[in-house]
Amino acid sequence: MIERIKTNWFSNIRGDILAGIVVALALIPEAIAFSIIAGVDPMVGLYASFCIAVIISFIGGRPGMISAATGAMALLMVPLVKEHGVQYLLAATILTGVIQLLFGVFKIGKLMKFIPRAVMIGFVNALAILIFMAQVPHFVGISTLTYIFVAVTLLIVYVLPRFFKAIPAPLIAIVVLTAAAIWGNLDLGTVGELGIITQSLPSFFIPDIPFNLETLQIIFPYSISLAIVGLVESLLTSSIVDDMTGTDSNKNKEARGQGVANIITGFFGGMAGCAMIGQSVINVKSGGRGRLSTLVAGVFLMFLILVLGGVVVQIPMPVLAGIMIMVAIGTFDWSSFSYLRKAPKSDALVMLVTVIVVVATDNLAMGVIVGVILSAVFFAAKISKVSVKQLSTERNVRFDVTGQLFFVSVEGFVEAFDFNIADSDIIIDFSNAHIWDDSGVGAVDKVVIKYRENHNRVTIKGLNTSSEKLINKLAVYQDPNAQLKSH
Repeated sequence: MIERIKTNWFSNIRGDILAGIVVALALIPEAIAFSIIAGVDPMVGLYASFCIAVIISFIGGRPGMISAATGAMALLMVPLVKEHGVQYLLAATILTGVIQLLFGVFKIGKLMKFIPRAVMIGFVNALAILIFMAQVPHFVGISTLTYIFVAVTLLIVYVLPRFFKAIPAPLIAIVVLTAAAIWGNLDLGTVGELGIITQSLPSFFIPDIPFNLETLQIIFPYSISLAIVGLVESLLTSSIVDDMTGTDSNKNKEARGQGVANIITGFFGGMAGCAMIGQSVINVKSGGRGRLSTLVAGVFLMFLILVLGGVVVQIPMPVLAGIMIMVAIGTFDWSSFSYLRKAPKSDALVMLVTVIVVVATDNLAMGVIVGVILSAVFFAAKISKVSVKQLSTERNVRFDVTGQLFFVSVEGFVEAFDFNIADSDIIIDFSNAHIWDDSGVGAVDKVVIKYRENHNRVTIKGLNTSSEKLINKLAVYQDPNAQLKSH
């Protein structure tokens, strides 16, 4: 226990603190921007980022991962805020946390194994594209000076780590270029232009809404959507950070942690949030590995708001845009271009569709869901080919079945039999086949009944244990007293 605490909290103190500071600086403009997207006061996003980051650092399942207010969640909130106001949003945030907590208790993390690699690659690439596209309004078509600051930021973040790694390059870029902009009184877009920052701590209060069934009917559809999107993003981010750091994480604990964090956040005036891939990548690439980095990110974010609010609002947006562009470049899986050539066409298509859906809808969860469904369809198509070989002798006609018999393959299975045979012994051998569902049993029923109508004697053999149990339980062709042969 003590050893685990040391590993998670104190094995990388310097790296975690510096990385957390970088993340906190990058969190501010995003939290404000996401608040604007949702149609709420900027402090709602900032309070959410502070609360969620601090809470998840203690009870999350993935050390070193950053959770806060996110764009995907903000998009889902827009209709609720527009129609019912921010108080209903806070209530929906609390209910979102309850649902996520229940998902964690019922071990929803197991579902991660159903997300194919092609979907994961598509998810990461789509996220990189979204991160880049989100920065475009902050530097394109504004001024030559803006382009210069973006270029210098990119140069510092890319080149400096080759010679100096004691302090994260993004932190150096923010400090140096902000000082240059203030000292030179340069005309650049700043964080302060995104919204007003109130220098005050969040306070506890219960959302001012009627606690009745009508309210539940209003917020529940939003809460279930937020819960699912938040967990999809969080668990995928957790897997990505696992790969980046070469360590494992507890996905169910992460789901429970996200739930508790959102419940508490709702009572402190914050909107629902989840893990942030962009900020998590910044954290890892800046040297953050442990829970301390996430805690520092949350605490330093509030320190910036309370103590350095006047300086924070002067941070040039081109600098933060440049840092996020480097994050996008680092996040994108550049080997996916060769993957498109080498991988099976179905996997390549799944990856592309995942990217297209995410970019088109700006919804990471939607892309993942479509990708998983498409993968399932392709998989079903691949294994749905059933082979039926006919072997005739003087005494009987034998059909050897090979493949998986389920709802997708039943049509081909039935069509493979010759029903013009009469007055013969028919043997159907399932030694190289497996019956999976009621549709498969129904297909066997159909074949046996058709042969019996032609006055054939039918024997089923070679069934494995589970197929035999299914046949004995569901088949209608059998004499109740008869037993199938399974040798």
